[in-house]
Amino acid sequence: MIVRPERPEDHEDIRAINMKTFETEAEANLVEALRKSGVHVISLVAEEKGTLVGHILFSPVSLEGNPGAPPIAGLAPMAVLPERQRQGIGSRLIREGLEYCSRAGYAAVVVLGHPDYYPRFGFVPSITFNIRSAYDVPDEVFMINVLLDSALNGLSGTVTYHQAFDEL
Repeated sequence: MIVRPERPEDHEDIRAINMKTFETEAEANLVEALRKSGVHVISLVAEEKGTLVGHILFSPVSLEGNPGAPPIAGLAPMAVLPERQRQGIGSRLIREGLEYCSRAGYAAVVVLGHPDYYPRFGFVPSITFNIRSAYDVPDEVFMINVLLDSALNGLSGTVTYHQAFDEL
């Protein structure tokens, strides 16, 4: 299996993966809306023997009230074909995605996700850094992975996502 950046010819398969993974079209529509918005995203696919089996997307988020804050990315969505879940594909997408984010200059990555899953990749509750989500969610499900040591020192606030997240 390889993890690589998406290509235009992957778009239909990425939509299909998200449609099969999630109960609604929201995540598939979100991926397309972010692409169309022109915002820079890191969109990776897991490919095995010429077939896409997973997808992950990272997009820029803002830390409100902190002009000049280092860049932070949001991980959403991540999808693996249901029949291929629990085989390490999602883990590989996350690990390689974090590497891509680091190389792209992101200081941290946030995720709204399962508190028993994401800590294995270095995510901790963002409240540890006095950083909260703009969404009304429990503290333990909004997490952050600091990619650049001390990048968040002295910062606090609320993370907001691209408007495409609110339009779905």
